[in-house]
Amino acid sequence: MGESSSSSSLSLTQQIGVAPLIKRLSKHLTRKFAKIFFILSNHKIAGSLGALAGFVIASVFAWKFVRATAGQRRRQKQTSDAAVEATKAVLGKTAKNKFNGARKMTCQLLGVILEESSPEELQHHATLRPSVVEVLLEISRFCDIYLIEKIFDDESGERVLLALENSGLFKSGGLMKDKVLFCSTDNGRLSFVRQLEPDWHVDTNPDTLSQLAKFIRFQLYISPSRSSSTSESNIFYSKSLESFFNEESL
Repeated sequence: MGESSSSSSLSLTQQIGVAPLIKRLSKHLTRKFAKIFFILSNHKIAGSLGALAGFVIASVFAWKFVRATAGQRRRQKQTSDAAVEATKAVLGKTAKNKFNGARKMTCQLLGVILEESSPEELQHHATLRPSVVEVLLEISRFCDIYLIEKIFDDESGERVLLALENSGLFKSGGLMKDKVLFCSTDNGRLSFVRQLEPDWHVDTNPDTLSQLAKFIRFQLYISPSRSSSTSESNIFYSKSLESFFNEESL
């Protein structure tokens, strides 16, 4: 009997939405105003009656305005959320198509993921490029990502990891701290890539790409301009990682 009563009460509570509660509040306020109006009428306080009437009218209009504004904001948020999700879906599909079934990617940090372009800069600061975050998150849905960079000291590596963590990249589960690798030379980065044997490697150094061309299936050269030393058929070019996915074709 107790369970039936509790279940019935829960069901009734679930049926009461926001709109019915607002209506009940409106009726309650109306009754209160009417009572005050009646009392003031008996005492013949004309000035108070006028003030009360003005207060009632202002309250009604304020309530309607707040309700309309809240509804408009809710609709705007829903539209914005839908647009973001649609953009992510298109980006994810494009990334998957361009990577052509790739399951593993290695990527240089400097000049691709980070604003900085040299190890010397990392000794002072490490700044993630905001526009690349969503791209990495989408790639991580279908591809194992390793980020590799040459650094001169441990503090530089800590700055890089902190920048990646603050961007939320580690929270998604697609990017992991133990897959961010550091070395002290360009040859060290090349060696990491050779050992990992990725389907794709992304780099800003044309010499590194040329040396890896015969070992790696596909490579992406990131630079403001093309280089004659990256003429191999499996080396593609783009000004940035994110713009690569906005281009019509490989």
